[in-house]
Amino acid sequence: MSETSPAPGGPSIDEQAITAAIDAALAAIAAAATTSELKQVRIDHVGDASVLSTANRAIKDLPKDQKAAAGKLVGQGKGRVQKELAARQQKLAAAEEEAALAAETVDVTLPTDLRPRGAAHPLTVLQDRINDFFVGIGWEIAEGPEVESSWLNFDALNADPEHPSRSLQDTLYVAPEGSGMLLRTQTSPVQIRAMLERGAPLYVACPGTVYRADEIDATHSPMFHQVEGLAIDKGLTMANLVGTLDAFAAEIFGGKPITRLRPNHFPFTEPSAEMDFRCFSCEAREGLDHDADPSCRVCGGTGWIEMGGCGMVHPNVLRAAGVDPEEYQGFAFGLGIERILMLRNSVADMRDMVEGDVRFSQHYGTEI
Repeated sequence: MSETSPAPGGPSIDEQAITAAIDAALAAIAAAATTSELKQVRIDHVGDASVLSTANRAIKDLPKDQKAAAGKLVGQGKGRVQKELAARQQKLAAAEEEAALAAETVDVTLPTDLRPRGAAHPLTVLQDRINDFFVGIGWEIAEGPEVESSWLNFDALNADPEHPSRSLQDTLYVAPEGSGMLLRTQTSPVQIRAMLERGAPLYVACPGTVYRADEIDATHSPMFHQVEGLAIDKGLTMANLVGTLDAFAAEIFGGKPITRLRPNHFPFTEPSAEMDFRCFSCEAREGLDHDADPSCRVCGGTGWIEMGGCGMVHPNVLRAAGVDPEEYQGFAFGLGIERILMLRNSVADMRDMVEGDVRFSQHYGTEI
């Protein structure tokens, strides 16, 4: 008989169908080439919807005298399939592991660079180049502490007691409250120190790290680098300032960069101006006859990137440093080194400079 013989109208299990299902399962197992294919075979042939599992659930509805034979038929068949599945799984898994190990093999006998070549951070390289420029035109390089007194950072620079730059929104003060100490917001205190120590005439550049209470974004950071210049001598004018800045831009960027001086106000200079560079990220870089991209995140759609302030040194600043403003005049400027790097090397986001990814530095290689 090809199937059990239940009472008329009762359930039955087709022996031929069970045998065919077992043969199909064994063939599929043998044909599986990967463990993922074998997983699908398992689902198809012994899963809940398979012929064997359906028949196994139907045994409970058979007459008592047929349950033993049907259980033996289905149980032995399913056990045989499960055994073949386990053997095939072991074989395929071993083969895949061996293939993976072969693919990941490293030849330890190959020569390697035991001293990988590093790279100085681009900001360090650029600052050194800026220093070289000023030394080359006969200026001195001066440095000072990053934790400064409020007098040197503000009062000596002619900043009013209520000036907005003194607020907690802009300046990071050092505890305890009322100590009068802060993280310098500019390298201008170094200029005051230089005038107090050396007097006039004086030509000095002051590179260094400064701090502001800013959120980091594409063009701002709470910690960044500036280079400030101060020239004190007899007969200096705004023309000397413009000539110095233009020579600096030509040296750092090459050619004739597009720059402008925009009237502004600073407590420590009079007259005062902002130095801007044409945006490097949008169409504005093509020249003054090209409009900026309104959606440009770098220049904000203006076509210009603010580089820093400049102007003629205010007489009150000269007096605070012990220099006679009736005899000496001077000019001063402050430029952001990060923004110079962005313009010079097409760095679109200032955050790339501070994330610590060594690939950012290695990308620049060695500059000659």
